[in-house]
Amino acid sequence: MKFSVPDMTCGHCSAAIEKAILQRDPSAEISCDLGTHTVETKTALPEAEIAAAIEDAGYSAATI
Repeated sequence: MKFSVPDMTCGHCSAAIEKAILQRDPSAEISCDLGTHTVETKTALPEAEIAAAIEDAGYSAATI
């Protein structure tokens, strides 16, 4: 799954997003790209739950 996260601008942002996703799925693989403001995940969780985790961390998320 890949999400556009336009508010993600620094390492602190990506760390907060990774933490929020890992709290819901500790085995998730997460890749944050600050240059393109995207988050890519490999997880068994549904897309809506990953988007909710990103939003709970304080960032807007849209599926790409």
